[in-house]
Amino acid sequence: MPMEGKRLKSIIESLLFVSGDPLRIDSIQDVLENVDKRTIQGCLDELVEEYRQLDRSFHLLKVAEGFQFRTKPEYAQWIQQSKKTKATRLTKAALETLAIIAYKQPIIRAEIEAIRGVDSGWVIRALLEKHLIRIMGRKAIPGRPIVYGTSKYFLEFFGLESISNLPTLREIQELGKGMEETNSQEPV
Repeated sequence: MPMEGKRLKSIIESLLFVSGDPLRIDSIQDVLENVDKRTIQGCLDELVEEYRQLDRSFHLLKVAEGFQFRTKPEYAQWIQQSKKTKATRLTKAALETLAIIAYKQPIIRAEIEAIRGVDSGWVIRALLEKHLIRIMGRKAIPGRPIVYGTSKYFLEFFGLESISNLPTLREIQELGKGMEETNSQEPV
């Protein structure tokens, strides 16, 4: 017996509400056995739009190949105060290493160090501890070095649906050019 649309949307909303991690359509379908993926996707699209129109302190986003309620960034300082936690801070070296891993994955430590020009072992360990990268296996070359890639948490942390949502190197270069032009203009 097909479920009524409004009730189905409410059930999906409740599943999203209690899920601590981004909820994938497959996981929702496991709970709603007789509902097809297209119907679930339609409900999710409606919920995303409804929350966008409500203009609340949170929204429903597609991140890490699933959907998750997230507070808007402009409320982060109050949330951090209430939780008495500090925001995750990444050093310049960590950001540089993370960018290399994100754009070049799968990648081994020697390749990271060749790009950076310095030892990166401590940075890689720190990124592993923060769960921003993961060990993907070992490369089939002498010494069988560990291969690194970004984690699902990396996608969540940066609010990305998938790794393909990273800006292209060309887009980054164009942004840099735009910033150079802005900085070189004389005041009016």
